[in-house]
Amino acid sequence: MIAFVFPGQGAQFTGMGKELYDSNPLAKSLFEKANDTLGFNITEIMFSGSAEELKQTRVTQPAVFIHSVVTALAQNALQPQMVAGHSLGEFSALVANKTLSFEDALSLVYKRAIAMQRACEINPSTMAAILGLDDAKVEEICASITEEIVVAANYNCPGQLVISGSIKGIDIACEKMKAAGAKRALPLQVGGAFHSPLMEPAREELAAAIQATKFNTPVCPVYQNVNALPSTDVAVIKKNLVDQLTAPVRWTQLVQNMVKDGGQKFAECGPGKVLQGLVKKIAPQAEVSSL
Repeated sequence: MIAFVFPGQGAQFTGMGKELYDSNPLAKSLFEKANDTLGFNITEIMFSGSAEELKQTRVTQPAVFIHSVVTALAQNALQPQMVAGHSLGEFSALVANKTLSFEDALSLVYKRAIAMQRACEINPSTMAAILGLDDAKVEEICASITEEIVVAANYNCPGQLVISGSIKGIDIACEKMKAAGAKRALPLQVGGAFHSPLMEPAREELAAAIQATKFNTPVCPVYQNVNALPSTDVAVIKKNLVDQLTAPVRWTQLVQNMVKDGGQKFAECGPGKVLQGLVKKIAPQAEVSSL
């Protein structure tokens, strides 16, 4: 079975999508539709903006979504048998399996990005990558820091986990992780503590936006970040999308479940090759490629 997987925030780069825009009429029309939907010229930032401009959450999330979905749609390649996306990428996956229209998903992604940016301003916070410790040890150390908020946020692959929390909490956790034998405990250049309780204000905003959006019955299952399980039930999909903001991304378990359910080929749709690398570490037997 073929699985389409879609990247999240962090995969962006200046010039993303320019070649597609110039060479593919369908892609060009979708990029123009994105500008109209958002009400500003995001393609200009994607094609020639600075790394600093692209790094703003309100730009990054729609930019990665647009590149990912246009890459798939422009190649008429949307015949997946299962889909998944890392964090933000879950919205791209829901266009691929026809749960959401391109415009509706883009509007939700933009509202999600603005809400997350606001939540970051309310609670200054950050994330850190922890390499070389098993998941249980990372969870144990996070739980031991009771005076601050620190949680496991992204289970990316065995031995690679991202934690999320208050700035002080992440500093304390990084020192404890290194003392426990982590190869690296590296604070990330991100706007806030994504996939943690500190995103609660954004979760409430996104819930209202999702309830007001039309969701269709999917043509194939989406494996969701919150529980790593497949779903074609619209009510479940909506709930998991909302919960995703304050819950961890269970990418390791999600890929394992896709493979267990027959996923053999993984095609990454969008900028970069991060997910291909993670899939190979989780399931070395799987075939991986860019779409």
